[in-house]
Amino acid sequence: MSNNPIEICVRESLEAYFRDLHGTEPGGLYDMVTRVVEKPLLDVVMQHAGQNQSRAAEWLGMNRNTLRKKLVEHKLI
Repeated sequence: MSNNPIEICVRESLEAYFRDLHGTEPGGLYDMVTRVVEKPLLDVVMQHAGQNQSRAAEWLGMNRNTLRKKLVEHKLI
């Protein structure tokens, strides 16, 4: 499977975001994008992992404690 479809969606969304700014400079863009992508990523991975945090953490390439912290931050547990 190629990453291109996700990359294309992200690129198109960012281009639309900049168009909607009408020349206004954005602030905190990296944190904003990370926040809005991270929650659905964690939610979908947890669903596919059967709510198994150890499995989900492995799939995501992160420590289980880090995953748990992020799940709490995003109010997913």
